[in-house]
Amino acid sequence: MFEHGKLQNLDDYFTELNQRPGRRVYFYRISGYCEEVRVFLRRYYEAARRTGVVLEGRIPNPDEQNLAYYEEIMGREFRMEPGFITGSLQKWLPRMNGLQREHVSSALFDTLTDMRRAGKNDHMLKNAYIKFMCWLYYKFERIVNRLGEEEVPKILYEGSVSTYELKMLSILAKAGSDLVLLQQGGDQEYRKQDPSSALSCALELPGLSAFPEGFGIRAIRKEMERQWSRERLYGGAPDISGCTNAWMEGTGLPDLLKDGVSRGNDSRFFYNGYIRISGVEDKVTYLNELYQFQLAVRNSGRKLLILEGQIPAPGPEEISGVRRKNYANTEQMLADLAGAICWTADAVLEKLMRKAFVEVLAEEEDAPGVNLNRLTGHAVYLLCWLMRYAPELFGGPGKTDPGCFIYLGGCRNGKEAMFVKLLSRLPVDVLLLQPDRNTACTLADPALYEIHHEQSMKVERFPKEGQDIRMGTAAYHAERELDEVMYQDSGIYRNQQYDRAVAVSLQTMYEEIAILWDQEVKYRPNFGVTDSVVSIPVIFAKVSGVKDGLVDRYWAGIRPLVTADTFVIREAPHLDSTAPNPVKAHAVEFFRNGKLQRQKIKAHACYAYGFLREEMQDHILDKLQLLIDQKIIRGTFENGTEYTIIATVLNLEKEILRLLQRFDFTKKNPKLIYIHTSERMISLEDSILTAFLNLAGFDILFFVPTGYQILERHFNREIMEEHQIGEYVYDLQAPSFGAAPSNTRRSWREIIFKRGN
Repeated sequence: MFEHGKLQNLDDYFTELNQRPGRRVYFYRISGYCEEVRVFLRRYYEAARRTGVVLEGRIPNPDEQNLAYYEEIMGREFRMEPGFITGSLQKWLPRMNGLQREHVSSALFDTLTDMRRAGKNDHMLKNAYIKFMCWLYYKFERIVNRLGEEEVPKILYEGSVSTYELKMLSILAKAGSDLVLLQQGGDQEYRKQDPSSALSCALELPGLSAFPEGFGIRAIRKEMERQWSRERLYGGAPDISGCTNAWMEGTGLPDLLKDGVSRGNDSRFFYNGYIRISGVEDKVTYLNELYQFQLAVRNSGRKLLILEGQIPAPGPEEISGVRRKNYANTEQMLADLAGAICWTADAVLEKLMRKAFVEVLAEEEDAPGVNLNRLTGHAVYLLCWLMRYAPELFGGPGKTDPGCFIYLGGCRNGKEAMFVKLLSRLPVDVLLLQPDRNTACTLADPALYEIHHEQSMKVERFPKEGQDIRMGTAAYHAERELDEVMYQDSGIYRNQQYDRAVAVSLQTMYEEIAILWDQEVKYRPNFGVTDSVVSIPVIFAKVSGVKDGLVDRYWAGIRPLVTADTFVIREAPHLDSTAPNPVKAHAVEFFRNGKLQRQKIKAHACYAYGFLREEMQDHILDKLQLLIDQKIIRGTFENGTEYTIIATVLNLEKEILRLLQRFDFTKKNPKLIYIHTSERMISLEDSILTAFLNLAGFDILFFVPTGYQILERHFNREIMEEHQIGEYVYDLQAPSFGAAPSNTRRSWREIIFKRGN
């Protein structure tokens, strides 16, 4: 007979017989619930349905017709002998082979012997023997001829097992069958019959709790029937499935930066992340961490899609592109609309998309208040979004690294939550960011990995290259963090080591400007290098008023800021729109379909930057393109302002070009000081110049003693911070500031304690 084995994990039930230690079988009873139990029972039910027996409740006693047929075939004779039992089994169950008969006969004789020792007389033994023989024939005939095979037959019994049922199941276990007793009512009734657990083992797992109401074989069967029905809707299960979050170490963003190979190498799975991070760990570094993260994703060659605040609703053209019919039920609707999903670049991905589409909508069907019409509307939204964003998230076949979907702000409604659920079931990382803990997110999903931080921070836009990158200094948030950020190790860089850079506009206190102004950028907060791209923290601010109305001290405070790398403008406007500009006549041909025609620009006779190092020429053109794309200047793509932007940026003064030429992205950056003392508005060209130089990495300060709004009208949004330092003073005349010697550098102590000298 077969011995009972001890499980190392529930997967042992599905190991072939010869792979098990001692060729043992398993007989366990389950009296508690957890997710692992639910998953196991679904799998075990399918195995028992296919190669064994599923028993819901008691095994019926043999009826008169069953007993009459037994007596007709076998007669009424009974002898308590192994040979008699073996011979009877050969006649009663002829499909069993000799070894199977031997196992069943031995187990049956062993059980009858235990009953005799317990005081049962021969009449009782005969009745029990006939009951067992009838049960073997009418309930377990499909099992007995599979005993001893590599794929061990399985029995799933639900309910409180009776005395004779337990003996019958024990016989089958000894003969070579696996068994599971599902006891939603607990283990007390079983213990009355087998106090020492000699016949079966109780399953013990961490986190077991009471079974949910209504859970059982019937619920499992209905769930699986629904699954099979859904599989028919999307054409059968895909060859791979998702391994979501199980590979992660729990570090959040660093986990999502792992490539596909580092996550896992089982070809049956794709490895993706599904994370929601609420709150921020550190206000000082949060935006920089997000920026560095998206930069690392882009530079790795992975697909990246970032949405902020909302997923724009499908437009009329998108909705009309989804052909619909009149549907009688949900199954018709899902089958028809799932067929509209077409991803010819990858057949496996297409099947995964259809599967996720059907599953998410099928789950939504059970939500309160959902009818067929509403569900169809949701399905159309999901299709529109999937078709809109799939090219931005998925590559062709053979792509091992998943794309990345970032949603800043959290899901606003059920349709957005459904779309996020759909993406989480595909080969794409899904990252939900809720830095403001007061922002609600409608998504609820047990598969979601949650990370919670205590601090809250309002972030309206994801930090990407350009004006969106506005990061606070440590002093802006707390003086203690300032010291930690400003005086950390800076690293050592060789001259002109990097040729690509992005500007990060710092939010500072006014008193910090003098500290940061003549400091190498590598010592400033939020400086970083990611994949050879330097993040340059820059100052871009307007200073209004004169402190205490003391004009002499006011000018004395500006004078130390005029360094060897500073370009000073003392009168407005600096650039006149009527001044000669050789680029104006050619700006239109330099810009096509929203893109600068770089080769044409560099090859043109009016191009005056050919003497600059090649890296700086590319840097200038990169920031010119960015200035146009960001639509920072009012009128861009509305009244031809983009051509004015091109003409202005490609006609910079020699002094500014020289500052750019010697600009080393890890050292001191060039500066612009614009002093405006009159009522005259600065020109559009001046606004373009300052916005461009900010993107290029300049520190820029506007000193406006009058406090007038002299430049804001040319910008689409607020791109600089303003410091109000004192009362407004009018009719001043800016003195002539001579540039400070290049080797002059005041210490931070001198700047703080001797500013007025």
